Amino acid sequence: MTAALSAHELIARHRSTLDQALEAIRTRAYWSPHPEHPKAYGENGSLDAAAGKAAFDALLGTRLDLGQPGTDDWVGGETSPYGIDLGVTYPHADLDVLLPAMKAGQRAWRDAGAEQRAVVCLEILKRISDRTHEFAHAVMHTSGQAFMMAFQAGGPHAQDRGLEAVAYAYVEQVRTPDNAEWTKPQGKRDPLAMTKQFTPVPRGIGLVIGCNTFPTWNGYPGLFASLATGNAVLVKPHPRAALPLALTVQVAREVLAETGFDPNLMALAAERPGEGIAKTLALRPEIRIIDYTGSTAFGDWLEANARQAQVYTEKAGVNTVVVHSTSDYKGMLSNLAFSLSLYSGQMCTTPQNLLVPREGIATDQGPKSYDEVVADLAKSVDGLLGDDARANALLGAIVNPDVKARLEAAAGLGEVALASREITNPDFPGAVVRTPVIVKLDGAKPDAEAAYMSECFGPVSFAVAVDSAADAAELLRRTVREKGAMTVGAYTTDPEVEQDVREVCLEEAAQLSLNLTGGVYVNQTAAFSDFHGSGGNPAASAALCDGAFVANRFRVVEVRREA
Repeated sequence: MTAALSAHELIARHRSTLDQALEAIRTRAYWSPHPEHPKAYGENGSLDAAAGKAAFDALLGTRLDLGQPGTDDWVGGETSPYGIDLGVTYPHADLDVLLPAMKAGQRAWRDAGAEQRAVVCLEILKRISDRTHEFAHAVMHTSGQAFMMAFQAGGPHAQDRGLEAVAYAYVEQVRTPDNAEWTKPQGKRDPLAMTKQFTPVPRGIGLVIGCNTFPTWNGYPGLFASLATGNAVLVKPHPRAALPLALTVQVAREVLAETGFDPNLMALAAERPGEGIAKTLALRPEIRIIDYTGSTAFGDWLEANARQAQVYTEKAGVNTVVVHSTSDYKGMLSNLAFSLSLYSGQMCTTPQNLLVPREGIATDQGPKSYDEVVADLAKSVDGLLGDDARANALLGAIVNPDVKARLEAAAGLGEVALASREITNPDFPGAVVRTPVIVKLDGAKPDAEAAYMSECFGPVSFAVAVDSAADAAELLRRTVREKGAMTVGAYTTDPEVEQDVREVCLEEAAQLSLNLTGGVYVNQTAAFSDFHGSGGNPAASAALCDGAFVANRFRVVEVRREA
């Protein structure tokens, strides 16, 4: 296979970006090579807004032929949460043909070394970045995210997470030198001398099981971590969100071919309606790594049954905010209102339980009772979403009927402090758009526990009355330990309460945000600086991204000989 892009060219083009990423993960300072603003695109080969929309429109109703071996059918059926039938079809694979073909290119990919693999991955990310506007529409119309969120979270933020994984993968692979000279003195005798060679070797084929809500943001870390460590990668997208990951596979295959590698190192496994191919794939002996984002039930099944594979899961959790006291009551309410509303609460980091002392809280506006805090939060959400255009831009659309059903059922779980209302999207009349519901629950009542101790994914939150700050900390501990949490928030001006909450989060391995009142929200994390999940509580078995996320995707094999 002739390479159109040499290793030298790729290193010259991307080594500086890799070095900056390595520095960013070392310092944890802000850095991103991927612009967040839509107007930043349109030069140097990147698509501007009009070209990106035209590219997306041109995909509708087409067959996305990736040139994969073993294609035995064409499958599709995606319908946008905004009411558009995408009509794109994808290759369905005969696994007995595709998987051996994927393994065939691994030797050359392994032998290329960590640096060359890294810069090939960066070339893939650069080409995806150039098509960010196109990818944004693909994410929007499969996930239901509003356009700006789909653009940022599905574009530059997802690309940042992919690059972060490449950087961590590179660090772990070069930790051991390629070669070493070993000499052991033997007194009067000649010393023992050895030459030793160390090679990072891949585990096998990595399987990425995509999710419906954040197909690229959640998919890219595992995809690029496995590819950068020498593994072939098979992408099994969610059947309602295949397009963004299928486009990713398309770009990756093009780059691999142009750089002299086997394009079958990256492939797509789309499925027929109701086929449930993920279980079949997860148990194949060729699959040695699995990355999964989704329900706890299937994540638990993967961890228990896919014994031949290293499994990385992000499952469900019950995210909690302790509301004890604040020096910026208005800022606290505004911050929480935005966190509860963003993407209709369909983020794995959205707060669900707000633990508020039943005797109320201290604020810069004087004491506020439990009822006042909840009522004021409801007013803040109402104010944020009072304008329908603004509401549509924040809420996006409900991603599937299950979320809508949970939202409607939540009103029967307790006293409704804020009722959900229906909003019409004038651009997409078929979109299901709903504002959040806030339900008041008494934490001391056993019948309320069934509600607040279960994840209710979507725009549903519970204002749980607790006896004291100590009671809140203990309920937080039990929630994280039993149910897991991707995020924890707390508002307090009391150092002892802060220390108690912090200690719970350290002991139960939950990421904590304290006293957020500005433009940073508990349900957002920044690549290169923030860890998404911890891998230390039931919500996830991995953190995005740390050394543990990449280091076990390869092993180091030593060859030694006498000098």
